[in-house]
Amino acid sequence: MTSLKDTLKADLTVAMKAGNDLAKSTLRMALSAIMNAEVAGNEAVTLDDDQVMKVLQAETKKRLESAEIYTEAGRTEAAAQEKAEAEILSVYLPAAMSSDELAAVVAEEVAKAAAAGNEGGKAMGLVVKAVRERVGSSADGSQIAALVKAALG
Repeated sequence: MTSLKDTLKADLTVAMKAGNDLAKSTLRMALSAIMNAEVAGNEAVTLDDDQVMKVLQAETKKRLESAEIYTEAGRTEAAAQEKAEAEILSVYLPAAMSSDELAAVVAEEVAKAAAAGNEGGKAMGLVVKAVRERVGSSADGSQIAALVKAALG
């Protein structure tokens, strides 16, 4: 079984042979971010697939945030470029959980916290942690936090 990093490298080779400049630059950027994460800290490490996934999620989130900023500034070409890069990276990410599914998980965890005597702002951290453990990387942390805050507030 090949690792996610190996898959990225193989897809980079395919993009280079096909002359797909957008995919080529995006995959190079992703591999560079992974390599930077591997050498950060006191000693070099090799990231496993979950850690590589987190790097890709962070890079995708950066692209989407940049696209939003470019759109607000009226720079549609730059926004389109960022969105295209995010789409390329999203192929390597797990399918995102729908808002309804996430809201159901949040409601269940809020009910569990309330049953255990944790309510209001004090329960925020506990509920967010429990939701994150259940949904893994299929939901954005800021989305989870917003739903939990709304449910508790």
